[in-house]
Amino acid sequence: MVGIEHLELMPEPDDSRLLTAVDPAAPGYPGVVYGKSDEEALDLRWPMGPMKEYLWPWGAVSFAVGTVLLLITWPFIQAYLIPIFPDSEWAYESTGIRELQSQGLYGEGIHICIVDTGIDIDHPDFDRVHLRGFRDFYANQHDDIRDVGEEYHGTLMAGLLVANGTFIGAAPEVSLSIALALGPEGRSGQADRVAQAIRWCRITQNVDIISLSLGGDPSESMAFRSETVEAVIEALDAGIFVVAAAGNNGMRSSVIDVSVPASLAGVIAVGASTSKGGIWLNSSTGSETDPHSGLDRVFPNQKPEVTAPGVRMFSTASTLISPPYAYSTGTSDSTVLVAGALALILELYGDAIRGEDGILDADEMSLVKRALATSALAGEETDSGHHQKRGYGDLNAVSWAEQVALELNLD
Repeated sequence: MVGIEHLELMPEPDDSRLLTAVDPAAPGYPGVVYGKSDEEALDLRWPMGPMKEYLWPWGAVSFAVGTVLLLITWPFIQAYLIPIFPDSEWAYESTGIRELQSQGLYGEGIHICIVDTGIDIDHPDFDRVHLRGFRDFYANQHDDIRDVGEEYHGTLMAGLLVANGTFIGAAPEVSLSIALALGPEGRSGQADRVAQAIRWCRITQNVDIISLSLGGDPSESMAFRSETVEAVIEALDAGIFVVAAAGNNGMRSSVIDVSVPASLAGVIAVGASTSKGGIWLNSSTGSETDPHSGLDRVFPNQKPEVTAPGVRMFSTASTLISPPYAYSTGTSDSTVLVAGALALILELYGDAIRGEDGILDADEMSLVKRALATSALAGEETDSGHHQKRGYGDLNAVSWAEQVALELNLD
C-alpha cells in the first residue's frame, strides 16, 4: 500500500481545480490534453509529501481551533441568520389558515388546552399570549411557569399555535391553558399524569379544545384501558374536541395503528405531511379495525382523519438558547395546526354548531368531524376515499369551514 506522502495530485484536463491522487510512476494524461508536452504535463502534478506536513499537525490544529471558535460565536452568527432561515409560512398558507386569518379570525373567544412539557412563557413571541391557566403535574410547582422538556417540545407546540412576533401562529388570540404532564424526554410516560392533566383541562379550565401532541404505543394492550383513554372519553362526552397526534411509527412494521388516544373514535387523529404535499414516511398508519370496539372503523372516524404539515416546522424554543427558535418534525406539529384551524372555525360558527342549548353533543361534534373528512376528500385529485396514512386528505381550513356551514344549512 502506498502511503499518502508518496502520492501526487494530478489535475483533471477538463477542470484543473479537480485533483486526482495517483502513484508518481503512473503516466497519467498525455501532455496533449493539457496543450503541453508530456514532460510539462508531469510538472503540473503536486507532491503530497509537503502537503501532508502542512495538514498534519498544523492543518488539524487549525481545524480544531476553527471549530471551537465557531461553537463560541454560533449564537451571535445565528442571530443574524434567523431572518433568512426558511420559515414555515408555507404550512399556514397551504392549509388555508392564513386565508381564514385574513377574514379577521384568530381564535378569539376560544379556549385551548395543550398537554405537553410546559411553556417558556418568557419567549418574546408570547408577549401577547392570553395564558388562562398553568398546572404542573410533573413536579407540582404550579407557580413556576416553565418548559421542562430537553427539546422544549411544549414551547415548540405552543409557538405553532399562539406565537405573535417573528411569525404568527395558527390561532394567536385563543385563551391558552398549559398542562405540564410530560417529563424532560417529552414522552407520555405516566398515563395517570396525562389523565390528570386532561381532567384539569376539562373540569377546571372548561376548555373548547384539548390538543394532545402525545400518544402511547398501540401495540401495548394496557394502553386501551389506560387512565388517559378514560379521561379523553370523559372530555368528549363533555363536548370538548380532542385533537391528537397519530404517532411517528410509520416505519415500524410492528405498529399497526395510530397512537392512543388518537385511536379513539371521537378524537381527531392527525398525520403529518411534507412541504411538497407528500405523506411523511414516519407518520403512523391507521388500522381498518377499531381496537377499542373490535368493529370496522367507518366514516368519519377512520384513522387518521386528516394530515397537516409536520416536517421542519419553524417555531419558538427555549429562551436559554440564542436565538430562541428551532425546527420540529412530527405528527405533534401537525396536531397543533389542526387544533388551531378548529379554533378559527369555532370562532366563526361555534354558536351555530352548539345550537339553542349552547352545549355540544355527540351529533354536533360528529357534524364537525364529518365536515373535516368531506372537505379533506374534496381536496384530493381523485376520490380515493380513506387512506390509512393520509386519512381523508390534507387539512384545508377554508373548505372545512365552508363544509360546516353547508352541514348547518347556513347561507
